[in-house]
Amino acid sequence: MDAADLDHRARTLSGCIPPLLVSRLLELDHEKEVEFQAGRGEWFCARAWTRLLGERGRRAEALEVLAPYVATGWWPAARAQAELLESWGRAEEAIALARPYAEVGGLPLEFFARLLARHGRRDEALVLLSAGIEDWLLATALVEVAEGAGRDEDVAALLAARIPARHRCDGPWCCRGLDPDTAIGLVAAIRERQGRVDEAIALLHTRQHITSVNNHDQLADLLARHGRIEELRVYAASEHLGHAARRLAEVLEERGDVEGAIAVYRQTDDSPVRRHHGAVDLARLLVRHGRGDEAIEVMRTLVDSPGGAEDWLVDTLCTLYADHGRARDGLACLDTVKARRGGEEEWDFFRMRLRLMADCGLLDEALEQARAHPEGDTSYAAHTLSDLLAEAGRTEEAVAVLEPHAPANRASLAGHLIDLGRVEDAVALLRQRTPEPVVPVPTGAFSTEPPF
Repeated sequence: MDAADLDHRARTLSGCIPPLLVSRLLELDHEKEVEFQAGRGEWFCARAWTRLLGERGRRAEALEVLAPYVATGWWPAARAQAELLESWGRAEEAIALARPYAEVGGLPLEFFARLLARHGRRDEALVLLSAGIEDWLLATALVEVAEGAGRDEDVAALLAARIPARHRCDGPWCCRGLDPDTAIGLVAAIRERQGRVDEAIALLHTRQHITSVNNHDQLADLLARHGRIEELRVYAASEHLGHAARRLAEVLEERGDVEGAIAVYRQTDDSPVRRHHGAVDLARLLVRHGRGDEAIEVMRTLVDSPGGAEDWLVDTLCTLYADHGRARDGLACLDTVKARRGGEEEWDFFRMRLRLMADCGLLDEALEQARAHPEGDTSYAAHTLSDLLAEAGRTEEAVAVLEPHAPANRASLAGHLIDLGRVEDAVALLRQRTPEPVVPVPTGAFSTEPPF
């Protein structure tokens, strides 16, 4: 085995059996195949098989499976072994295994420091993380590991030094490493757990660019946790991404004020981002409370509005129609959208039509129309058609549709082959390699260069 090759296949999911299909093999009682492939360099098989062996108490065998992968020096394999050892109560062995990798910083150091902290060596972890504070990942870990260690003020001072007194970034890639907005958020987290909530709120109001991460706004979450609803309401009115409005609506819904939550989403806004995402959130809220027809009306009004017929919004509406037994109304909606677009219906919209036709019992007619579509012979069209056929129990036909487009649909085709019991064919297909340059294996450290 070679670390660079393992890393390339694991990151690209090419030339290997991907995790979802490993899970399917196990679900369909093909354990022997997973065990066999684990010994042939299939990392995701090895990872799943070692977990199963560990759960069954066959720990020595589990380590034997991982040994050749770990021997390459590839960090994900070493991490997997360290996690197993820790779960078995062998923390010192896990620490000894992970320590050399931590020297490169980044992900290995973050894992190693958290491992140390979980096993009574928090001071050592804090020293290591403090030295790498310019990396936002390590800075975040530092704040979390410091909780309860009596070092909050020291950590806050380190972070404050990363917040320029006069300079503020004019874009997200202005400052490399730990940017000021992230540093502000981390100091605010410390102040909140110290009970200094007003200071945390004031800090978060000074952020310039990065106010939300993974669709969550830290200030909105803080205000919600402390029941400061009126302040959250004011903030939601100005926060342009709509994440604060969503948090406000969630709090109101949790308190039983469904109408209040609906009113938050119904507030008009000039921002297309807030208007579109707010409508989708409102529709989901209405569905949760058994008001499907109202949800459909919300989305239909948006789709019929200027600029509202975006593919993801139309898809949301069509899904609502299908989920509520109104597939024919969905087809009528698509006819209207098609007319607005000058009679053209590109595949992103046409695939919605196919699913609705299938729900109406018109699968064969849908297939016929698909074959006549200008994009009907593409690999992505084959993917859509095969899914429809498989859902209808016509898996052999799904395979036949995909086979001419196998390179682009390898995982989907292999999944159908597995369902048919043709495991050897599926594995052979997945292991086919496309000639590609193998880049040096990443160390786990984060680059300080902008991504563009």
